[in-house]
Amino acid sequence: MTIPHETPAEQRLDNAPLRSAVIVNPNRVEGLDELRAGIRDQLAEAGWPEPAWLETTAEDPGTGQAEQAVADGADVVFVAGGDGTVRACIDGLAGTEAALAILPGGTGNLLATNLGIPTDTIEGVQLALDRGRRLVDLGEVEGQTFAVMAGMGLDAAMVDDAPTKLKAVLGSVAYVYSALKHLNDAEMKVEVQVDDYPVLRRRARTVLVGNVGRLQGGVNLLPDAEPDNGQMDVAVLAPKNLGHWIQTAFGVLRPGRNKVPNMEVLRGSRITITSDRPQPRQLDGDVIEPSATLEVTVRPDTLWVCVYQPDTSEDLTEGSPAAD
Repeated sequence: MTIPHETPAEQRLDNAPLRSAVIVNPNRVEGLDELRAGIRDQLAEAGWPEPAWLETTAEDPGTGQAEQAVADGADVVFVAGGDGTVRACIDGLAGTEAALAILPGGTGNLLATNLGIPTDTIEGVQLALDRGRRLVDLGEVEGQTFAVMAGMGLDAAMVDDAPTKLKAVLGSVAYVYSALKHLNDAEMKVEVQVDDYPVLRRRARTVLVGNVGRLQGGVNLLPDAEPDNGQMDVAVLAPKNLGHWIQTAFGVLRPGRNKVPNMEVLRGSRITITSDRPQPRQLDGDVIEPSATLEVTVRPDTLWVCVYQPDTSEDLTEGSPAAD
């Protein structure tokens, strides 16, 4: 039984020390002893008690550890690892009063990038100490949650084929290498149902459902996506040849663009994408079982996260050094 304690919103107005836990992926984070000592000392200097230390395993990439942290009364749960570790921990934190504090350590760091969270551990811990909190939405697919983006088609195939060793060396460039291998893949025929709007029937290469808009490499595919509006943006991309891909890439990268060619965008809270054949699928960069259907339900105001601007700005990255 969890001991009752203040909500993250109330904690912002109170300087009392908070209980915390650190969940770390030992395969993605180097210098574990130094990391542990550094976090412990920084929290102690602020008057916080020593955090619980929980490591992920091959059998449990973070969900069970997050649930344990909540059961033990943690107010803040630091997560040190890549996007997969963060997503697994979110599964255990969703719907609780514990706030997620991300200490990025992977290749993409997509949620951290979209929220303006620094990659430096000291700054990341300080962000939690400053008590900025915000409730954000999550998406749910077949009982699994995601905070950034779900996808069906080329994007999932690209993620699945990006070599782990190449990602370790080249980072997000590895995804470009993987994407080139799939440019000639056959189109899929899709039906996209968003809320109660008419079904959209298209030939597409990939369909993305985004809670936020930035992808690997900082590409802002869905600039109007907001993680706390109760809806998600749905992008249907349909480039047919190399020239179309170049046009699409130029449209995505061009500052101040009004429209990306070969892409349609919808918005809603209940999204069902049905393909004419099973397709690769991914949630926040984690590949899940292929299927001809991707059904997404938005869960509004489900996860507390530590951010720079809790209530004072529509832009959650405002005030972040990473956004400058």
